[in-house]
Amino acid sequence: MRRWRDLPGPGQISVWDFPRPAIARAGSDSVVIEHGGIVIARTRSPVLTFETSHPPSYYIPPGDIMPGVLRRAEGSSFCEWKGAAVYWDVITQDGVQSRVAWSYPNPSPPFAMLRDHVAFFAGSFDRCSVNGETVVPQPGQFYGGWITSRYSGPFKGIPGSTGW
Repeated sequence: MRRWRDLPGPGQISVWDFPRPAIARAGSDSVVIEHGGIVIARTRSPVLTFETSHPPSYYIPPGDIMPGVLRRAEGSSFCEWKGAAVYWDVITQDGVQSRVAWSYPNPSPPFAMLRDHVAFFAGSFDRCSVNGETVVPQPGQFYGGWITSRYSGPFKGIPGSTGW
């Protein structure tokens, strides 16, 4: 179990102060996802999830996603707090990016605000930003958090963090 954390800088929040179990909160950040010269999604009303050691994941309302870019992908997964997730491919003029987004069509009651909102793996796109700052994808193959200068880590997903 990890016993240390990075010292937050001025104005930063440590992800080690986030709760466990996870929570969801409505946000007002400007979130933009760009790929292949087009804006895939743009919102000022994301829903964020917060969980100890993870940077937030940003869930975009369906009306703020470009029509026609999402196609349901095969497979699903299960989160002990949010419930069953489904995956989405993103289709653009550059082709198909497989399983680069996910959503909860029927989330558990504490996460009802996530219903049909879509989260995207930041590393799959040319640019994902929060309030104009380009995000860094959360490390690891499985995690979908977006790292900005607002948060200090270390972040789940780095080598050696499997047991956190």
